Amino acid sequence: MADNHYVWHLKLPGISFGFAWHFCGASIYNENWAICAGHCVQGEDMNNPDYLQAKLNQDVDEGTEQTVILSKIIQHEDYNGFTISNDISLLKLSQPLSFNDNVRAIDIPAQGHAASGDCIVSGWGTTSEGGSTPSVLQKVTVPIVSDDECRDAYGQSDIEDSMICAGVPEGGKDSCQGDSGGPLACSDTGSTYLAGIVSWGYGCARPGYPGVYAEVSYHVDWIKANAV
Repeated sequence: MADNHYVWHLKLPGISFGFAWHFCGASIYNENWAICAGHCVQGEDMNNPDYLQAKLNQDVDEGTEQTVILSKIIQHEDYNGFTISNDISLLKLSQPLSFNDNVRAIDIPAQGHAASGDCIVSGWGTTSEGGSTPSVLQKVTVPIVSDDECRDAYGQSDIEDSMICAGVPEGGKDSCQGDSGGPLACSDTGSTYLAGIVSWGYGCARPGYPGVYAEVSYHVDWIKANAV
């Protein structure tokens, strides 16, 4: 069963020939919009994405899940598929979600807020590099890594201001394939908010290489201007 603490986490399956497959996660911003990674929607039909769904769980019929079709995708206009900068997109839902104990939005931070401390990344991606995907939502606690430390790991030019990093030096805890677009949730403000969007990294959970996320606080003004 999906953990009720992560009821803002959406699963995005694509549909082809009647079969659905998981390809990314997303976070509920409000009843009508979700926040995802820009690279998750690269190449998709932005104005007619009615072959894409958003749902709360995978492979398990809880009786509480909701499924909606997407009606529009907004990819950040400055998304760069080579540098993976500005890796954020907005997903408009074809009908409003019904909020309840099992479905609700996650807060976003103030523009420019610097996340700190331990955060939680969740997803339906593989549980190890090259491993299998689970049928229930997984989560792991990872601390925020400073930009300087992250640039030391990946290179000074690879970690841009639109990114935030999280992980442990010894490895073993990270997001992985299939988690893209999902939330990095932090609570240093006293309430849980969306600090990052699963973006990229060198493999999964490798020592010395933290996970790299799109930094939501860098994009708050963009989110508010476009999710209307």
